[in-house]
Amino acid sequence: MNSNTSPPELKVVEKRESAVVNERAPASDDAEVEVDGIDEIRRSVESYSAEETKRILRKVDYRLIPLLTLLYLLAFIDRGNIANAKIAGLERDLRLHGSQYNIALTLFFVPYGLFEVPSNVVLKILRPSVWIAIMMLAWGTVTTLMGLVQSYEGLLAARFFLGVAESGFFPAATYLLTIWYKRYEVQQRMAIFYGSASLSGAFSGLLAFAIQKMHGVANLAGWRWIFILEGLLPVLLSLAIWFVLPDSPERAKFLTKTEREFLANRLSIETGSGHGRVTNNDKITLGHVIAAFKEWKIYCAILMFWANTIGVYGFTATVPTVINDLGYTAAQAQLLTIPIYVVATMGILTFAYLSDRYQQRTPFIIAGNTIALLGFAAQLAIPHPRYPGLTYAMLFLVAAGLYSAFTPVLCLIANNLAPSSKRAVGMAILISIGNWGGIAGSNIYRAAEKPRYPTGFGVSLAICGIAIITAFFLRFAFKRVNDQRDRLIAEQGEETIRARYTAKELLDMGDLSPFFRYTL
Repeated sequence: MNSNTSPPELKVVEKRESAVVNERAPASDDAEVEVDGIDEIRRSVESYSAEETKRILRKVDYRLIPLLTLLYLLAFIDRGNIANAKIAGLERDLRLHGSQYNIALTLFFVPYGLFEVPSNVVLKILRPSVWIAIMMLAWGTVTTLMGLVQSYEGLLAARFFLGVAESGFFPAATYLLTIWYKRYEVQQRMAIFYGSASLSGAFSGLLAFAIQKMHGVANLAGWRWIFILEGLLPVLLSLAIWFVLPDSPERAKFLTKTEREFLANRLSIETGSGHGRVTNNDKITLGHVIAAFKEWKIYCAILMFWANTIGVYGFTATVPTVINDLGYTAAQAQLLTIPIYVVATMGILTFAYLSDRYQQRTPFIIAGNTIALLGFAAQLAIPHPRYPGLTYAMLFLVAAGLYSAFTPVLCLIANNLAPSSKRAVGMAILISIGNWGGIAGSNIYRAAEKPRYPTGFGVSLAICGIAIITAFFLRFAFKRVNDQRDRLIAEQGEETIRARYTAKELLDMGDLSPFFRYTL
């Protein structure tokens, strides 16, 4: 279990004469990394059989993945339950009119985007278990208090502070996965974790259907109980997370010393080329922050990220209303959202398995956005509400495509940023600016345009098209750099290139190292 006092940690001191992690001295995050001896480290890692490797990874999986999945499920329910509360009476009781509901949706994303980068900087300074527990306590408290708001202004204040409280969790959780798993292991784990977001739509609809029946209990409306009960869960779990969430392989008390060493060593040689080293033990500096903000590939990936956030946040906030407008009752609309999100989750898991198996990211980004684009095109073409069954069926394409393409985008950038401090900031930038797509998504489905929503479906279709073009461009750009670096090593030789730099200089270069290869 974690505690306020840092436990002894594995010291990763790699020298030319001994590349395996030193077993005689515990280490701290402050340890200097003097590296070389790559061949010895590689032999040490390769001495573990496939069965032993699988056994160790399963220990990590069973401890880390269920926790992150549960937490993200709770976070996504708490940010999206306003859609369920709306059709359960929130809009009527707070006398919302015009674009006020859309403004309340939008306000969440302003602080949510602004605070993600600072949050991941804090994450690198504090332990993840501590920082994530603090965030959980905060967002659960805000969600619970949202059930007590009495006015439109109160709703705005609650949504703003919910955005502040939740801002750091998703970038923290996705970054945490990257320091435990190799590049073609991480997406399957991230898919399970992110799949909880799509399942949250199902759980949220089911929970809202049940909770709104508490209407009148303690003289509170049913929609208020949706916020209160769904907010109390993360509050109650936050203290436990402080103690049970593992921070890093080097600090994992549920692993043996040799297992910790094995995980640290196998990740240190994960460059994609079979040469060179990377590090997850670097201390964050201003240079890492600046390097991340200057990284062009992050800004390209933001366009692909927007395809998801514009589509998903608009979709999740509106789909109960879309179904309701097809002639179904509010209760039926809540239940009919469930199969849509179940299919979306199946798509996420299938894409992740195939993406890791074939060690490709961009083809799956292209495929997912193409499926979503076809779904949006169908929604624009179908005369609403004349064909409710067909309209409802096309919602499955939209959800499956949008959700399935998202984890390949995250993993494409996570795989292609090093060292870990640059990755932490870079992923936060991607998620921060990318989540501002939720501002557009929250406002393009206009009440005046129902039941056809031409603006909402049209804008979502267009950004999916842009994401497809961007994925093709990034694939070409990354392959070009990889080919240049392959030619460099073939012409000059690994030893000649290594002789130009110290081992630490090569580590600090991260993804700019001639030995680093980009994931396509």
